[in-house]
Amino acid sequence: FFSDFASCGSPRPKQAARPPTPLAQSMPIELEAPFWGFMGAAFALVFSNMGAAYGTGKSGIGISTLGVGQPELIMKSIVPVVMAGGVGIYGPLIAVIIA
Repeated sequence: FFSDFASCGSPRPKQAARPPTPLAQSMPIELEAPFWGFMGAAFALVFSNMGAAYGTGKSGIGISTLGVGQPELIMKSIVPVVMAGGVGIYGPLIAVIIA
């Protein structure tokens, strides 16, 4: 039964096999892409730590000023210092994820 359908249509012409092309030739790759990737990781490190240092300094000045007038509130005002340190942790974390 199926032998009647084997001869239907014209046979396909055989194509010559092409040699495989290397990946570098088959896809255009921008050479500066790794540069911008590592610059992003460096910017994440630098700016997060600069922001954490600025926040720690400003809140330290505030704690010192508060300690002169109302020393009983010093422990309550430690929270901004901890938060600024927490922001500083995210920079290396993002840099590791990017790299």
